[in-house]
Amino acid sequence: MNLDLNRILDAGMEVAQSVKDAAVDLADKGKKQVELLNAQNKLARAQRQLGALVYSLIQSGEENRELVDKYVQAIAGIEAEIDRIKAQPEFTAAPAAEKEIRHCPQCGAEVEEDALFCHRCGAQL
Repeated sequence: MNLDLNRILDAGMEVAQSVKDAAVDLADKGKKQVELLNAQNKLARAQRQLGALVYSLIQSGEENRELVDKYVQAIAGIEAEIDRIKAQPEFTAAPAAEKEIRHCPQCGAEVEEDALFCHRCGAQL
């Protein structure tokens, strides 16, 4: 009888450990999703700021290539960060919400649904 009790306790410990492992794995995946969403929001914000800068420069007839280049470099860095996050072997993206993903006809980059220009190559969409 004592042997049966030990087997039941061992089985219970195994189940508890597997539940704990699953919870830790789920928490890690959630953290990675948050990290990806934060990076994507940062990218969208930087792209909007670049667009506003270019618009204001054109409206005022000014040119500030150095500042525009800084924004472009910052955006490239954010895109690299997103690629790094997505390339992690344990990262699994949550299923998309059944919406069609748009791609640039020139370079093939994924673009936001309401984008007028490609963020990567500048082609008009």
